[in-house]
Amino acid sequence: MTVTRPRRRGPDYAQAFLESPVGLAIGRDRIIIDCNRAFATMFRGTRRVLTGSSFAALYPDELHFVDTGKRVGRTLRASGSFANDRVMRRLDGELFWVHVRGRSLTPAAPHRDTLWVFTELSGALHSRNTPPMALTPRERDIAALFVDGRTAKEAAARLGISPRTVDIYRTRLLRKYGVRSTPDLVQRLLLG
Repeated sequence: MTVTRPRRRGPDYAQAFLESPVGLAIGRDRIIIDCNRAFATMFRGTRRVLTGSSFAALYPDELHFVDTGKRVGRTLRASGSFANDRVMRRLDGELFWVHVRGRSLTPAAPHRDTLWVFTELSGALHSRNTPPMALTPRERDIAALFVDGRTAKEAAARLGISPRTVDIYRTRLLRKYGVRSTPDLVQRLLLG
């Protein structure tokens, strides 16, 4: 009598991609070819809406999409990978902080085929390996409101803190980034 053993089934990579707890996106020439549920949830969209869309919809504005594309392209061409913390825009318009890490499968044409991992930082604590320029959760909240064009008074009202507290954080941010004004700070933040 011959005993037939069940065949071992390999991992279901498609299911692993879809159910990953971090946002994953596959890009081709800066278009979202596919993304997982965590990515869609993070950007407050659906996979159906995001697939086939330009990554431009996820940047604060077109200028930052273009400028970041040039900078990221140079880095991907040189090393094949890229990582930084930056402000992104959800589909409903809200700005928030993410850690972005990506890899080009075609470094000679850096944006042709890319893989991206997005981890939301808003309200999250950094690890002890965070670089010194990293922002605290409160600094990120205030910086995101400045990037969104809010005044210190509006930021204070939105966060339920005093305008003086916002000014203290603003001063810290100006020192961290070595700039003298809120517009200069916003520019530095958006360039990631």
